[in-house]
This record gives sequence, structure tokens and C-alpha cells, in this order.
Amino acid sequence: MAHGIRPTSNRMLVVREMLHVSEPLSLKQLDNRILTMDRSSIFRVLQVLSASHLLHEIDDGSGAMKYEFCIDSNADDETHQHDDEHVHFFCEQCHHTFCLQDTPIPTVSLPEGFSVRSSNYVLHGLCPNCQS
Repeated sequence: MAHGIRPTSNRMLVVREMLHVSEPLSLKQLDNRILTMDRSSIFRVLQVLSASHLLHEIDDGSGAMKYEFCIDSNADDETHQHDDEHVHFFCEQCHHTFCLQDTPIPTVSLPEGFSVRSSNYVLHGLCPNCQS
């Protein structure tokens, strides 16, 4: 594993499972997929990977935080900021969250004195499968 994280068996199970899907996953989704680990262990792994900037968290408005791998995980220090901030799309019918990798978050001009630490840009609607 990268970023100085020791590759424990629990961490490897979570990473392997997340690599098998093409969309962000919630703790509940991972818990349903990884039957050999309890939910609290999965949560601790997600927190370690997130704190080490290997995963980022997405609040898509569904009530459950979702997690996905960061595209740019080159930095090994705690000041690393992801370069993969992009728009996400939450389908209100199938409840899947999609990463729109090629759609950057629009730049927002802030009044003097404000500074952004992170942004979360989620569009809600129907995905192509649910449209038809």
C-alpha cells in the first residue's frame, strides 16, 4: 500500500472490494459485500485510507457517506490535497452515485476573508439507465 500504510489483511480486503466496482461505495454497501469483516472494522479501514488521502469521501445527499479512490495519490504528506475534485451525479431512482471525472467543479468567487478547504458538487436526477 502507499502513503506509509501497512497492508493488513482487513485493509487489503477493503481495497480489493473497492477496486472491483466503478462507483463510490457506502459503508453499508461494503458491509454487504465483505462478509468476513464486521462493519466497525470496515469503517476503521475507510477512516485510515481517507486520512491518508487514498480515498475521498462524497456526501451525495443520500444520507450515507460514499467512498472512492483518489485519482492523484502521489503525495505522501499530510498536506496533500486531491487533484481529483470532480462533479458527482446521484441518481434519485437507482440511488447510484456516478463520478463525472471529466467534469471539474466550477470555480466559485468568494468574498474576501473566506477560504475553501473542500468542495462537494453533486447533481441529482436520473441516470441514463433510469431515464429509459
